[in-house]
Amino acid sequence: MDVQDITGGTETPGIPPSLFDMRPGMAIRYDAPDPRLADYVTGYHLYAASGPGAMGLENWFLPGTANVRVTLNAGPIAVSIGRFRSDPLPQASLFGPTSHAIHTVTNGGAMIGFGISALGWSRFFDGPADRYADRIEPLSAAARPGFADRLVTLLSAVRDEHGVKPALDRFLLAELGPRVADEDQIRSIARMVTDDRPNAVADTAAEWGLSPERLRRLCKRHFGFVPKTLLIRARFLRSLVPLIEAKGDLDYSRIDPGYVSASHFLRDAHAVLGTTPRRFLHAQTEFLVASLRARAAVLGSATQALHRL
Repeated sequence: MDVQDITGGTETPGIPPSLFDMRPGMAIRYDAPDPRLADYVTGYHLYAASGPGAMGLENWFLPGTANVRVTLNAGPIAVSIGRFRSDPLPQASLFGPTSHAIHTVTNGGAMIGFGISALGWSRFFDGPADRYADRIEPLSAAARPGFADRLVTLLSAVRDEHGVKPALDRFLLAELGPRVADEDQIRSIARMVTDDRPNAVADTAAEWGLSPERLRRLCKRHFGFVPKTLLIRARFLRSLVPLIEAKGDLDYSRIDPGYVSASHFLRDAHAVLGTTPRRFLHAQTEFLVASLRARAAVLGSATQALHRL
């Protein structure tokens, strides 16, 4: 795949190409997976940059679910998640579930990836998700034997961006593991995380007759974090994304009603972003802003962490 020929966009009917417009040399693309994968894969994404402006390019991305990513024809990439740093990024990598913003420094090339929901984690990975929380590992060290090599071979043979979705659909349907006994509970917990309702943790535990410790173990194994962290991440992103999309002056009256005050929201901002929302939005967020807009149009949610099953 020639990076310079990647234009980005989607073939999804009804979505105007202008939603994917970026400056020359940069492109993004999102695609929905096969419906049979919809509960397990949150979407496919492709980021590309070429030319002089692609060298030393900094970008920020929001925390979310786990992701598998493969780079093609790419220069060195450095990624930081909180205090964790991967430099250089492996060609095929697993980004574990994240509770901190992700900072990248890239040097041109293409990155193809797919998001893994908690249900997807139970189907594609054998180890507990919390082992990889806020970390990046070589995919070969985290996935089942041969998974990483098969994926790199597959994507290296894709001729253009239009072939990414069908190739990944075939691959992931073939790699999908058996249903686990906890699947219905995982689905219920996922809805608890994305639904904005009081007493969500207690209601979910009561619905399934789960002890607090059992609920905590399920969340750590399949989501990567304890329930409190998952709920804080969702509440923060429900507040931050509208602020990003609004442009102009930040209006904290729009934050999630779960926050008792703006200072409460700002404390979470420091924990998740490492800075204030205002300073974060003045950083290099070109890919972030474009991806929020494009992902919402194609996949229905601006961020993976708020993706509904």
